[in-house]
Amino acid sequence: MSTISESLFGIIENNISPVAARLSSQRHVVAIKDGFISSMPFLIVGSFMLLFAHPPFSADSQWAIAKWWLGMVARHSEQIMMPYNMTMGIMAVYIASAISYNLAQSYKMNGFMAACLSLMSFLLVAAPQANGSLPVGSLGGEGIFTAILVALYTTELMHFLQKHNIGIKLPEQVPPKIRQSFDLLIPILAIFLTLFPLSLFMQSQFGMLLPQAIMAIFAPIISASDSLPAVLIAVLLCHLLWFAGIHGAVIVGGILQAFWLTNLGINQQALNSGAPITQVFIEPFWQFFIVIGGSGSTMGLVFLYLRSSAAHLRSIGKLGLVPSMFNINEPIIFGSPVVMNPLLFIPFITAPMVNAIIAWIATRTDLVNHVVSLAPWTTPGPIGAAWSTGWDFRAIILVVVLIGVSTLIYYPFFKMYERQLLAQEEESLQPAESH
Repeated sequence: MSTISESLFGIIENNISPVAARLSSQRHVVAIKDGFISSMPFLIVGSFMLLFAHPPFSADSQWAIAKWWLGMVARHSEQIMMPYNMTMGIMAVYIASAISYNLAQSYKMNGFMAACLSLMSFLLVAAPQANGSLPVGSLGGEGIFTAILVALYTTELMHFLQKHNIGIKLPEQVPPKIRQSFDLLIPILAIFLTLFPLSLFMQSQFGMLLPQAIMAIFAPIISASDSLPAVLIAVLLCHLLWFAGIHGAVIVGGILQAFWLTNLGINQQALNSGAPITQVFIEPFWQFFIVIGGSGSTMGLVFLYLRSSAAHLRSIGKLGLVPSMFNINEPIIFGSPVVMNPLLFIPFITAPMVNAIIAWIATRTDLVNHVVSLAPWTTPGPIGAAWSTGWDFRAIILVVVLIGVSTLIYYPFFKMYERQLLAQEEESLQPAESH
């Protein structure tokens, strides 16, 4: 067993960790991740307003609060939905600008000007004016992959031109803000000579906008990403990285964010139109059903630590209880430690994977609602699960069950680790007693 574990740890440390470390610091990956993070406040508020527009009551409910809520939504539906339409409904606009800003900052360029260029370019291909109005159908979930590609392309184009000193040069006496604005003239012209013809070609030859074409290309990948095998692979990769001491959630979450938001957009459109809600693998599903208490689903382990006979584990449990309630478990991962600890390796991997299987089945069989809203990842698990599923309180019961399951998975390994620590504590006391 020790030989197998040593070989596995060697593979993780020598092969997986270096690749993951380079990926986590790659400027384009970082820019995409930071761009999504920057957009989250808009998306969370917009998701909340969508839930407010769809009360969790039946239309014939006689409860006073339900009747008032349903009546208000019926009378003021357009006004209530406006915050959603201006946030989640056009989320790709924020994402395109935010990614471009962060990528430009990494190149020490003017982030604001890059964001403006990206915004203009994205609207050019995703919302061409027709009959005096801008269509918004491709500015939401459908436009996320286009927003990413446009942001990267426009910023790299801007960087290339600046690196090779291609642009309009103004005298030093010209105020800096004016010189900065003129720096965009050549990049804007380049966009109109590259992206715009491509967009026109797609419209004339295929009758679709560029985001629709890109979504058609990505459709098989999106479909594959919303499957149980994809979930289990993501969970396994995340926790292998964590076990090697690398923040796996940041790397895997950054890669999956575009798929999560696309799936969320699909579910929200279905909710608005009254169609069946189909997508399962969305960020709140990960946060509140799979990794309850943080990566490794360590909430159950915290409860075990609190009643441990080993002083070290008991103190770590007390230290990590409150953070774990808000899905922050670095005190547990590094204090136990879980990282590179052979005794905790199996449950650290297994608990979230079992949670994923149970939660997937429960969602697919409609034992709990599908995710239709974003909740802050620091929301305590049961509350976040109910919030993100449209206030389905069956989700709270599922979270409690999953915590119990993860506790059972951790228990035998926790006892082995506890016995090891107790033996070490006794050894440390023996010299003092003999003296």
